[in-house]
Amino acid sequence: MKTHKIISALAVTVSTTALFVAAANPAFAQDSAPQDAAVEEATGLDAIIVTGTRRTDRTVADSTVPVDIISAEALLNSGQTETNKLLNQLVPSFNFPQPSLTDGTDSLRPATLRGLAPDQVLVLINGKRRHQSALVNLNGSVGRGSTAVDLNTIPPLAIERLEVLRDGAASQYGSDAIAGVINVQLKKGMGGRAQATFGKYITKMEDVGQVDTVALTTSSPTINPTTNAITGGDNPVITYTGEDRKRRDGDTYTFASNFGLPLGESGYVNLTAEYKDRSPTNRSGPDIRRNYFAAGDPREATFNRYAHRYGDGVSKDLNFFVNAGYEFSDTAEFYTFGSYGVRDGNGAGFYRRSADARNRDFAASTTSFVPLYADGFLPLIASKIVDISAAAGLRGATGGWDYDLSAVYGSNRLDYTIENTVNTSLGGVASARRFDSGGLRSGQTSINLDMRRDLDIGIGKSVSFAFGGEYRNENYKIVAGELQSYVNGPFSAAPFNAAGGAQVFPGFRPANETDVSRDSFAGYAELDADLTDQLTLQVAGRYEHFSDFGDTINGKAAARFEVIDGVALRGSVSTGFRAPSLAQQSFAATSTNNVGGVLIEVGTFPVSSPVAVALGAQPLKPEKSINLGAGVTFTPISGLSITADYYNIQIDDRITLTENLQGTDVSALLTAASVTGVSSARFFINGIDTKTTGLDVVASYRVPEFGLGQFRVSVGYNLNDTKITDRRVFSGFTAQRLFARQESFRLTDGQPKNKLNVGLDWDYNNVGMTLRTNRYGEVFLPSGFSTAANNNNIALAPGDVPGDIFLSPKWVTDLEFRFKPVESVSVAFGANNLLDTYPDRLPFGTVDGVSYGFNNAFLPYSSQSPFGFSGRFVYGRVSIDF
Repeated sequence: MKTHKIISALAVTVSTTALFVAAANPAFAQDSAPQDAAVEEATGLDAIIVTGTRRTDRTVADSTVPVDIISAEALLNSGQTETNKLLNQLVPSFNFPQPSLTDGTDSLRPATLRGLAPDQVLVLINGKRRHQSALVNLNGSVGRGSTAVDLNTIPPLAIERLEVLRDGAASQYGSDAIAGVINVQLKKGMGGRAQATFGKYITKMEDVGQVDTVALTTSSPTINPTTNAITGGDNPVITYTGEDRKRRDGDTYTFASNFGLPLGESGYVNLTAEYKDRSPTNRSGPDIRRNYFAAGDPREATFNRYAHRYGDGVSKDLNFFVNAGYEFSDTAEFYTFGSYGVRDGNGAGFYRRSADARNRDFAASTTSFVPLYADGFLPLIASKIVDISAAAGLRGATGGWDYDLSAVYGSNRLDYTIENTVNTSLGGVASARRFDSGGLRSGQTSINLDMRRDLDIGIGKSVSFAFGGEYRNENYKIVAGELQSYVNGPFSAAPFNAAGGAQVFPGFRPANETDVSRDSFAGYAELDADLTDQLTLQVAGRYEHFSDFGDTINGKAAARFEVIDGVALRGSVSTGFRAPSLAQQSFAATSTNNVGGVLIEVGTFPVSSPVAVALGAQPLKPEKSINLGAGVTFTPISGLSITADYYNIQIDDRITLTENLQGTDVSALLTAASVTGVSSARFFINGIDTKTTGLDVVASYRVPEFGLGQFRVSVGYNLNDTKITDRRVFSGFTAQRLFARQESFRLTDGQPKNKLNVGLDWDYNNVGMTLRTNRYGEVFLPSGFSTAANNNNIALAPGDVPGDIFLSPKWVTDLEFRFKPVESVSVAFGANNLLDTYPDRLPFGTVDGVSYGFNNAFLPYSSQSPFGFSGRFVYGRVSIDF
């Protein structure tokens, strides 16, 4: 609580300071309007781009590859204050599902581009590589097995514009740039803005009933005296009111301020501070299972059937950004930028019912069932994320060359505290209720030198040549938790068989600790030439050496040909790569089960561990890609732009996380390698090859002025398809045993096959409106409800297994109105998901002969919904420009 008060005070202080600066310096207010106009102009076809080329005069219109520019205005005209959610609205090939019950992923959610993995898109800040988060996404979410950049640490108010390069660019920027590049350009102008936003969800959960009455149970479960397993007993009979459940939750306060100041006569400093406080949402359905052990327990009738918490977790964020520069002369400028962010969040696990074996207090009785928590408990995974970055550089011109020498450091720290829980194996008296479960650390340092000049070689109208080098150091650590967070207590032994470690998230063990680093060196060259008025050619190549896996060489060629005025063809071919992350090579999270008095380890093991090596693991190789692109651009009339781009991305040696490998053959392999005490293991492998094809269509039109204000229309469409083309096998394990049906289809069909974005912006004098609607295509959820043979059979197509589910396409519409009561003040109100759209309700119980179990009763919507499952969000915003 004290930390949150300090955070709130800091945010208010920064906002107050900004307002004071505005009042004391009216010249800033006079400068801000021209700046806004310049930014608006700089996002059209004539905007100079800095992504995908190192030329200094390349525009959107004449780029050889597709680049989208998203203005600060587009980012701010929305109730969303998370950068990932804004990109999901604005970029058709960008996907941001919002999973729940996925441990740390609840607090640090990944996003994807062109249906690929979260770590197959490169993120830059002011053209410099951004560090990745320390989190490895391990649970059942899109992007499983990946690490990603946390874009939500970047306040939208800090952004001058976003450039999204939709093409492979590893030959220019190095690892990760397979799907494309997102380049965040920070503000550096004078003046500024302070704004406050409040919103909450006002929604009705589609097809989720409101409980009316609960009848008491009539029989008690039985306890197996040998294994202590609990079985039997009836569930209560529940009646409903006939109304869908209504929710009013997720209150979100966002306070943000951005202001720019002059630094002497030839410098600037631009500062942004943002504080965001989001309360949790709960979209759980009723838990229709019995909660109490004894038959006829009267508490059954009054127990809260919505005790699970399924939705957004608590999140309190504080983010600071600074962007500054100073020109020493016409040929030398020093620049620096950096960020500091703290996020305190928590996500819930499954509710442990009172009669759950995980809630049994063996210390109180070893013969009868005594609960640890009388009514059961909801374990919480609290995460504290600290994200830091700092960059500095010198750029200018000398001897006919433009130069840029820079150094960038970034780190991400994630610590877990497990609350409202217990280590069942210790018993109720001995066990704590709150545990330090350890944490993850990642760091990155990059040093770059970029050189560029125009060449006059007698060929073409203008030729730009660039070359440069990069040194990068990366580090990854796992820190162990406290003893009680992972230990197996006395009741883990037979016949009690209680689970060891903190319920919901056992801590990292000392054996899991790691501290690994690697270095890489790279050199590149790029030639970008306008050979004629109609023909542009770009070629690039890059060599890179990594200390852990060796060398890689990649190249790119792209061209644009203007057939007639306003119509051009463009295409590209490139190779790319993604280096295996240190987290994928070294992550370890194990737990211990007591089997017949013998402690047996299960879990995720590093690739180099004796366990993984005994089962056939090999050092991870880089993923390698071949990108083909072809497109056409139309600018038939003033203000209208249409682009259509086809892409074909083949990736070999994609890194995947194996299934849990167990059985007699696993035991035999481990025994032959003299590895004992392990019964089940999973680890990362270069498991599959894939092919992704698709089409991006983007159109924008600025309607000519006709007396009713400015109208801007934008349309974006993405068609995407991914197939697994080859699978690895080793050590006698079949392909489906290494990467089974559910994870295979989560990778290929777990995101929309198509997505449509339509936007309309209108401004007239002091009033304005923004209308956006998005259509999300079908998503496939492979069955986990049939036989094990069917559930894991990779040969069975979608729909061939009983229990396969298809989430139908959905439209989600956002609407905002705004007005200026005075010139410097803007007031806005609106709704995201105005029509209160939900994904399809998941079946539960027995439906059409398929037994779906009871979990979908209280988890009514899929976490793979591409637009989440929170419902209508209404908001208001007040902004002050200065």
